Amino acid sequence: MAATPPAPAPPRILLAGDAHGRLHQLFKRVKSVNQSTGPFHALLCVGQFFSPEGDAEGAPGDVADYIEGRASVPIPTYFTGDYGPSAPRLLSKAAAGARGFAPGGIEICPNLFWLRGSNRFTLHGLSVVYLSGRKGLGGPGCYSQDDVDALRALAEEPGIVDLFLTNEWPTGVVSGADTSNVPNQVLDPIGYDPIVAELVAEIKPRYHIAGTKGVFYSREPYVNDSAAHVTRFIGLANVGNKEKQKFIHAISPTPASVMSSADIHAKPPNATLSPYVGPSKSVPIEEAPKRPAENIDSQYWRYDVKRQRHGEADGGGLCFKFTSSGSCQRGSKCNYRHDEEALEHYQRNVCFDFLNKGKCERGPECKFVHSLSGETALRDARPRSERRRVESSCWFCLSSPDVESHLVISIGEGYYCTLAKGPLVPNHVLMIPVEHCPNTLMMPPEAEAELGRYKIALGKYFEKQGKTAVYFEWVSPRSHHANLQVVPVPLPKADAVNKIFHLAAKKLGFEFSMVNPDGAKTARESLMSQCESKSGMFYVELPEGRILLHMIDSNEKFPVQFGREVLAGLLSMADCADWRNCKISKEEEIKMVDDFKQGFHEFDPAE
Repeated sequence: MAATPPAPAPPRILLAGDAHGRLHQLFKRVKSVNQSTGPFHALLCVGQFFSPEGDAEGAPGDVADYIEGRASVPIPTYFTGDYGPSAPRLLSKAAAGARGFAPGGIEICPNLFWLRGSNRFTLHGLSVVYLSGRKGLGGPGCYSQDDVDALRALAEEPGIVDLFLTNEWPTGVVSGADTSNVPNQVLDPIGYDPIVAELVAEIKPRYHIAGTKGVFYSREPYVNDSAAHVTRFIGLANVGNKEKQKFIHAISPTPASVMSSADIHAKPPNATLSPYVGPSKSVPIEEAPKRPAENIDSQYWRYDVKRQRHGEADGGGLCFKFTSSGSCQRGSKCNYRHDEEALEHYQRNVCFDFLNKGKCERGPECKFVHSLSGETALRDARPRSERRRVESSCWFCLSSPDVESHLVISIGEGYYCTLAKGPLVPNHVLMIPVEHCPNTLMMPPEAEAELGRYKIALGKYFEKQGKTAVYFEWVSPRSHHANLQVVPVPLPKADAVNKIFHLAAKKLGFEFSMVNPDGAKTARESLMSQCESKSGMFYVELPEGRILLHMIDSNEKFPVQFGREVLAGLLSMADCADWRNCKISKEEEIKMVDDFKQGFHEFDPAE
């Protein structure tokens, strides 16, 4: 009997308090700790990251050295808090270049990421939630009511949060703890935030990390209300403080998602009761002026989620869940609109605020498209040859500045092959037209011939691994840029692909038609003759070469991720039906691409 492989070691994380711009000192210590007791996977910084003193001539020395490339950040570092006099200037360029909401951080320079606003992301298996900025009157360096509402919505999502990062300490955290040996700064009422206390009581993280009070304090773990696990609070001192208070701390928590029930329920002998009363959700951001009604949801994607959950919708807004993913667990009970057309616009990178309100208030920070049918109609009115063009806002155009070039595996004349973002399986790739084209069925004959050569090459590559390829594409009159999905499945499951797609179709109330069962070449020719219609279509090319086709009626609610969802079921990977659950780090993506290239090299038609 084969031995059970050992469980992967838990990630090793360093925590740091207020850097106050002393990055040389911070990273010197990180390098020392990493060499003596590492390696560590990441550094998380809380409190004020930038210097409290401004510099009118440019970035303060330490920070400038890293931003301008004279010094390097030793390990991936994530910081909250965008305040300090020089912060707006230092971060404006990064903010302007950021795409969307960047929950995992905006890259300031290699290995340095700014956690802006509030959000949740996964770091080496750990679920990390953060609230960036301090309580205040608004503006740079202060969190907003939208940021708070977003976290209250996230608190209702399933799953245990491993780490919660805030700048200020939660009011009441010392209540019920042993205070006989705590530093005087801990008992000082300055630097505590009641809103953070409410949020931590709702989120119930396993670890809560905070800065700003200039003192190290590790509270006894406390038992959460209505939750199985305990929470540990750690407050960190300032980097280089004169009192020699601890400003860097190491933890190695096993992600809750892989812990056993017994380990999650385990309670240390020194555990106390929760220091927080039940969340009342009644504390507003103190001193903050009430915003005009037209500006209350300037980050509507966040506010929408919160209002939906509490039944405050007026029925006129779009459901962010449905618009971004094609599904909403509330179904008919949702107070927001499930609009198929908005879903399709969102899939081609149209800004959600623009779709929902007809305007976007993020200004130059927003990198999404701010146009609807006008752009589409102009494109569709042109001859086919003129539609194949580059759009600077398109993520898939190979010459676009937004394309993620590190994912590209092979580049031909008309197509390029790239690793799928959030791949269902390690060798899940996309075949994408080099120039702008809404679907692969509109490509010219020479490009179709090249696609055929790529299919032969991929078939040989997958065959060496005991697998075969399944191709599928969702074609819509409003498609943005074509991407033909290529998912390898084990050869023993090849015969089941046809059956499972038919079963999935039956559940949705439609039947697939078989396109020219005599051969794949004539089948694609038949598809090309039909794609000029105003109807959408979904087709899947089976391992044996036959093609299943479903013509999508304009009023039909067809799941955008249908093909992926079906194959996830076939491969017993239901949790991976949503690509966002399969996101991996850029380093992992690069390694996966390199591994693919090495094996694909001998077959690559572009070589």
